[in-house]
Amino acid sequence: MNKAQNNFFSLAIKEQALLFGDFTLKSGKKSPYFFNIAALFEGGFLHELSSMYLDIIDQLEDPYDVIFGPAYKGIPLASSLATQLGLKNSKAYPVCFDRKEEKDHGEGGVLIGSVKNKKVLVIDDVLTAGTALKNSINLVNESGGEVVAAIVALDREEKNDEGGTIKESLQEELNIPIKTIASISNLTSFLEQDKNLEEQAELIKSYYSE
Repeated sequence: MNKAQNNFFSLAIKEQALLFGDFTLKSGKKSPYFFNIAALFEGGFLHELSSMYLDIIDQLEDPYDVIFGPAYKGIPLASSLATQLGLKNSKAYPVCFDRKEEKDHGEGGVLIGSVKNKKVLVIDDVLTAGTALKNSINLVNESGGEVVAAIVALDREEKNDEGGTIKESLQEELNIPIKTIASISNLTSFLEQDKNLEEQAELIKSYYSE
């Protein structure tokens, strides 16, 4: 586990973005932990969080023209990243995001901004079953853009039917790199450093051994 991952988990636990207990995920699956990135927005840590994404972006090999943040949590992330990148590199970084419902008046459409004929970097919060990320990528493709990479804050490292991870199968299926700030295997290492959190570490390890 590196320093960035350690800082991410420290902040997430402190601000209660990462909670331990008995949770039911959107898929209906039970989980001993839950990640809610909105808690970091509410705590005023959007700048710190987007700086962590920025460190990952600096490692990307393929260029991109637009930052896409899916509604709703991806919108502030993409906006903050575009601002930080603009200040750092002295150039403009367009942002695009989707509407939850298609607009049938004014400029219309399902997107705010444009991805047509552009290379797109997708930003999201967490990778679980991969459904939301695939939907975002399909939307970009259908709108004439080309996704070159995706970055999420936390990879839950959920398993696919073949015994690999959802992240691995998505990368192969979509033929793009999916980068993460941290993953659940990093989390167990982080928790084991603190005797007060050893029980949570064991619960998570048990969850992933099933």
